[in-house]
Amino acid sequence: MDFRIIMSLLTVALGLYGLAMSKNIIKSIICLQIMESAIVLLYLSFADKKNGISPIHPGNLTNMVDPLPQALMITTIIIGSAISALALMISIKIYHHYETLNWQEIMEKDG
Repeated sequence: MDFRIIMSLLTVALGLYGLAMSKNIIKSIICLQIMESAIVLLYLSFADKKNGISPIHPGNLTNMVDPLPQALMITTIIIGSAISALALMISIKIYHHYETLNWQEIMEKDG
């Protein structure tokens, strides 16, 4: 198995572990970002081509890399950043309302 695939799977596992063990909302958002980055790395490592050249190069067309996965991953990164910014904004609102960022304390106060 390729080194990038192994590292991205380990990073997804690390993000899942952090998400499951974290009691803080901010740490949970960071773990989600780590998992997203690992999934982007995994997807791009599957789309990699040996000795591939850039799709803007006017030379040999048989060895060009497909630009679609790269464009999809750029879109994924942008959407993930926007979602993280929204989640951080919501966590600020939660902090102002409950005066804590601990999941368990929020559930106790709410329920």
